[in-house]
Amino acid sequence: MLEATWFLLWGLLWAIYFMLDGYVLGMGTLMPFICKNEDERRTIYNAGGPFWEGNEVWLVTAGGVTFAAFPKAYAVMFSSMYSALFLLLFALILRGVSFEFRSKVESSTWRAIWDGCHFIGSLAPALLLGVAFANIFRGIPIDANGINQEGLLQLLNPYGLAGGVLFVVLFLLHGALWLCIKAEGPLHDRAEATARKLWPLAVLMVLAFVVYSGVETQLFANYLAMPALFIIPILAVVGLIGLRTALGKRQAWKSWFYSNLVIVACAFFGVIGIFPRLLPSSLNDAWSVTISNGASSPLTLKIMLVIALVMVPIVIAYQTWVYVKFNHKITKEDLDYEEAY
Repeated sequence: MLEATWFLLWGLLWAIYFMLDGYVLGMGTLMPFICKNEDERRTIYNAGGPFWEGNEVWLVTAGGVTFAAFPKAYAVMFSSMYSALFLLLFALILRGVSFEFRSKVESSTWRAIWDGCHFIGSLAPALLLGVAFANIFRGIPIDANGINQEGLLQLLNPYGLAGGVLFVVLFLLHGALWLCIKAEGPLHDRAEATARKLWPLAVLMVLAFVVYSGVETQLFANYLAMPALFIIPILAVVGLIGLRTALGKRQAWKSWFYSNLVIVACAFFGVIGIFPRLLPSSLNDAWSVTISNGASSPLTLKIMLVIALVMVPIVIAYQTWVYVKFNHKITKEDLDYEEAY
């Protein structure tokens, strides 16, 4: 019971991270294509600036839970995907530094360099996270000793790349919707138009990924065994329809919340599909890392659960305060301040 509880919490923490940092990654990826001047680029930095560090807490927490609750899964995951995760970490650092360094020197060249870093540090994590989790859903070629028999390039298989493209498209849509909330004037109008154009692509990618998963993975085994679980992909469909309906009515906040639902449902579609495995082995299912052979002791899981019940509400309360405090649109007055936020 404890192992299953922590498995669900593990999946939830990753889904929350995708939901919260996804729009910041999406805005950074959109920036070179949607911004026409310096003020619009500054608007994107200000729209993500107060939130990105808090959003990263969920990434650290998801990694920490993997380490503490499922140490074997942590060891196998971070060794079998070492190169991909190193690139992910480097890209996230690059993005974080760009927030702080961009306005330190009064030079258009300096700012252009950091804008490029911000773009790379936004696109690469979205793509790499999608590739990594698609490969987990598909199964990693780990042997009886937990050693990956393939390398980084093998992660770039068609299904892995489909997962990467899915994450990028969903995050681009998520970021465009956040800009609809935070931006004014022409940038707001372009963000709204971009969201309208991205919506059918997001629908296509979600449907394609679900169908491809039926061919390439064993994700549907749990759903066929317990049909009630189909509520998860149904929620993704509800989110996509609700998003487009709210977008048509120019209800930016409502559209963004529906986008959150789509991202969480897509993440849980895969997480529930691999249960009780955390890292399925594509070579032999007996070599998979599961909630049974990969979990910490019951005492450790109990102590962690108590800590989580105390600390997670505090983190949620703090982040709620931040989102309420900075829920206003970015104005000219905000841009007069030279820092990122």
